[in-house]
Amino acid sequence: MKFPVAALSVLLLAGACGQQANPVGEAVDRPASETTLHRGNGVEPDSMDPHKGEGTSGANILRDLFDGLVGTAPDGGLEPGAAESWDISDDLMIYTFHLRPDGRWSNGDPVTAEDFVYGLRRSADPATLSEYSQVLAPILNAEEVIHGSLPPESLGVEAVDDQTLVIRLKGPTPYFLELLTHATTYPVHRTSVERYGNRFARPGNLISNGAYVLDEWVVQSHIRLVKNPYYHGADTVRIENVYYYSIENPSVELKRYRAGELDWTESVPHQQLDWIRENMPEELRIAPYFGSYYYGFNVTRPPFKDQTGLRRALTMVVRRDILTEKVTGAGELPAVTYVPPVTGYAAPLPEWATWSWEKRLEEARRLYEEAGYSEDNPLEIEIRYNTNENHRRIALALSAMWKQALGVRCRLLNEEFKVFLETRKSKAVTELFRAAWIGDYQDPFSFLEIMHSTHGQNDVGYANPLYDALIEGSMVETDPATRMQMLQDAERILLEDQPVVPLFFYVNRRVIKPWVKGWDDSLLDYHPTRHMYIDRPAAGR
Repeated sequence: MKFPVAALSVLLLAGACGQQANPVGEAVDRPASETTLHRGNGVEPDSMDPHKGEGTSGANILRDLFDGLVGTAPDGGLEPGAAESWDISDDLMIYTFHLRPDGRWSNGDPVTAEDFVYGLRRSADPATLSEYSQVLAPILNAEEVIHGSLPPESLGVEAVDDQTLVIRLKGPTPYFLELLTHATTYPVHRTSVERYGNRFARPGNLISNGAYVLDEWVVQSHIRLVKNPYYHGADTVRIENVYYYSIENPSVELKRYRAGELDWTESVPHQQLDWIRENMPEELRIAPYFGSYYYGFNVTRPPFKDQTGLRRALTMVVRRDILTEKVTGAGELPAVTYVPPVTGYAAPLPEWATWSWEKRLEEARRLYEEAGYSEDNPLEIEIRYNTNENHRRIALALSAMWKQALGVRCRLLNEEFKVFLETRKSKAVTELFRAAWIGDYQDPFSFLEIMHSTHGQNDVGYANPLYDALIEGSMVETDPATRMQMLQDAERILLEDQPVVPLFFYVNRRVIKPWVKGWDDSLLDYHPTRHMYIDRPAAGR
């Protein structure tokens, strides 16, 4: 049976009806400012507490506010951060960091090794309620602290003196230095935390050690940062003020960019990409991104609990080629696996990935019927996604595919990002939801660890003892080849159990004003403002 691609394309493009050839106005130059940067930043961040924040929008800001032991270079590589150097033991189990003697908090207090000890212990402490504490798992005793069986003081971190920090690991961890760029490992100012409690991360209270200070936060509008005069590299920081704008609608963001209100956008709308390519080619930036876009099944409740066959049926009939060509259209890679391409790792392909469309459709229908559904008794599900035009178009596309192939009836429900995150975590009402994961470091473990049964980001509720054992074993495996094989075996189990529907691997796509300098493509999409400056031609001023 031939899949009616032409007919489906009409359905997928229906959401773009009424778009004009030029969907945005003429560009308007904002009055020049060599010291202020205006960044589009997507959804509203949930917190400026580095140990509690979730989502990339908050992480972008935290990288400006805080200085971890290791920093991020313009091209995404590693560079010294709060530590000016480090030593690694021969067995790769002990890291000794030498902090900068001129490191200062934004109130002038010295940054010491004890600040990092306090921050790491707080991050691992279950009382902090960090959703990312599992990131610290390579550190000795971290998992026991996270699970409450050992006190935070048992964590394998030690301040030898004010400028020397020792971190002991439970096993060799090849990505450990890169992991230290994650906000979960940032220090926090102890006096402020103890004085203000949960309010310590608000403007006026937050003491940070990075290049910038939190000056203003207007919810659903913007966050303003100002340069930290006490930052150890303040003399090289050329941008004095940074505005991060919370704009969930990519079309609105693009209009504001074209009006001269933004120096760059967080993304661009799918349906306007061709227009941008034609009219703004020099400002469009598309680059590989270490991220996976997928849908998650809530496997803790009906209709997907104990229904592996049904989950696989829905996964098999997604036409990822149509999704990436007709709906997203920026060069995303169709995905049938969970982990994106990364050096040294070969993701295991599911058997059905090599089948013809006809064979896939036949098997999917058999599994669908075996699960108890038919034309007379169709599956009815709710697709939940956070409010965003691009996410809506993808949800529409999937619902059309599932209806045509299997007769599934879908209801679409969008929620504001913070509400969406809380709904997913509760697992009380979700059935099928949009999800994505961006690697925190360039290793498959960054993706596979979140499907461990105890991980705070495991919103699908997946639990498989064999999978958990492989993930845990890989953390202490000393042979690199054996470790990669364990991770491959874990992903193979994950794909067999099918708690997720892999859809595509991301690319970065945004528009950037030509006067923004010091911006480089980065696989992890890290772009700290401290590396940037503004250089506008005289004629444009």
